[in-house]
Amino acid sequence: MSDLSGKVALVTGGSRGIGAATAKRLARDGATVALTYNSSPDAAQAVVDEITSAGGTAQAYPSNASDPSAVAGTVRQVAEDHGGLDILVNNAGVYVTGPVHELTDADYDANLNINFRGTFSAVRAAVPILRDNGRIVNIGSIVGTTGMPGHALYGASKAAVANLSAAVAKEVAGRGITVNTVHPGPIDTDMNPADAEKNPSADYQRSATPLGRYGRADEIASAIAFLVSSEAGFITGAALPVDGGMTA
Repeated sequence: MSDLSGKVALVTGGSRGIGAATAKRLARDGATVALTYNSSPDAAQAVVDEITSAGGTAQAYPSNASDPSAVAGTVRQVAEDHGGLDILVNNAGVYVTGPVHELTDADYDANLNINFRGTFSAVRAAVPILRDNGRIVNIGSIVGTTGMPGHALYGASKAAVANLSAAVAKEVAGRGITVNTVHPGPIDTDMNPADAEKNPSADYQRSATPLGRYGRADEIASAIAFLVSSEAGFITGAALPVDGGMTA
């Protein structure tokens, strides 16, 4: 476990799945955690309650990842409320898939506006605010590293996230700030459940993973916790697959 005492972390999309697991992990490591939600205030409050019940500090903020001004306002508000910002984890996203000829303009808007522009907006707002030696971790996907049928828009949005990370990493390196991407493989969340009765592709995803199972949200959170720690100070511009060997 890393020591994040005295650090302020913002986790976007922190009300469920990977975001919730990350918020809990960073709080357990000692960080003051701010988490955003869009349409799930009760779920976000449940995460906050679990963190505070365990002795941590957390606060939930409503924010629409597709609205650049809302994203920027939330970043500034978190820094103002908590005396600064040290860690940004961009997790908010949607998973809109389908054959390319069936995808709509609305599908394009959802994938690119939330998955990519939401991440870009948060990074743009955070860079001037982040303390020196801060940390940014953007959540990509293995689908952003290799083409996958039915994932043209989703994969493109996540590929853009990874390239954003690599470019910004070079821009802010002089301040000791690191910027990295985590590429999850199949992770058991409500967006991509491991239960084959709920998800027709679950058995395929499991069989395509050398470890033979879905990953857990807390396993992604562990990778993020390492990247935001002092131990990872010489890692920047990297893209880390956490996928059970699927892209090996």
